[in-house]
Amino acid sequence: MPIGPARMPLFDHLGELRMRLVRIVACLAVAVVILYLASETLGYFLLQPIAEFLPKDANGMAATLALDPFEGFATRFKVSLWASLVVCSPVILWQILAFFLPALKPNERKWFIPTFAAAVALFVFGAVFCYLIILNPAFQWLTDQAAGFGTVAPRMSSYIDTIIKFELGFGIAFELPLIVFYLVIFDVVPYKKLRGSWRMVYVTLMVISAMATPDASPITMLLMFAAMVALYEGSLLISRIVLAKRIKKQNEELDAEEAAEAAEELAYQKSKAK
Repeated sequence: MPIGPARMPLFDHLGELRMRLVRIVACLAVAVVILYLASETLGYFLLQPIAEFLPKDANGMAATLALDPFEGFATRFKVSLWASLVVCSPVILWQILAFFLPALKPNERKWFIPTFAAAVALFVFGAVFCYLIILNPAFQWLTDQAAGFGTVAPRMSSYIDTIIKFELGFGIAFELPLIVFYLVIFDVVPYKKLRGSWRMVYVTLMVISAMATPDASPITMLLMFAAMVALYEGSLLISRIVLAKRIKKQNEELDAEEAAEAAEELAYQKSKAK
């Protein structure tokens, strides 16, 4: 897909933006129509990790309940729309990044493809982790909470909505290594401060885990917290290996700043003593 020149008149920029938005909408429209035809299979695939907590239909397949005539169509459309966003995400991300790419300097453009590939891979990894590890214990805990109060009626739209929220939450949360890497590489937060402030970072990750999980399950929250801590530590390790020279320079600058501040404090204390 072509990338426009860095310097263009305003209306040419607007024309390019319109062209890229049209491409995104057209790609989504085609994908929604195609995937709507496969929405039954997609819905069944989404429900597989929690099939043991669902009633069975006449064919012995996991089934949910549609409580009004429009719920089936609305849920199928929602499944096909979210699946289209996932399938078309490389095209969407490319069109967005390619629009801003001409404004970047040549030495910054070299990070474009790696960033694009890493963002897609991390999101997919987070969604797969959620599907294989998180969904079953999360719904087991949620279902168990109804014991003694009533019987769970698995409504189609509610269950699909919850599963999609889980998948999106974990997919976005797993972008953490990319964020940490760029905080270090652009000197936003030096590696030494990220390494030294691990207690505050862990507390922040715990809060994010509690907010990002759509259920109130401590099991889900702790699993997400453990995964994010592992990703955080892994991203710091990779940053330390890949950006060794940059981190060494950052540490030298921080040490110099701390030495200067200590010297100023000492001089102030001596002048105050006199």
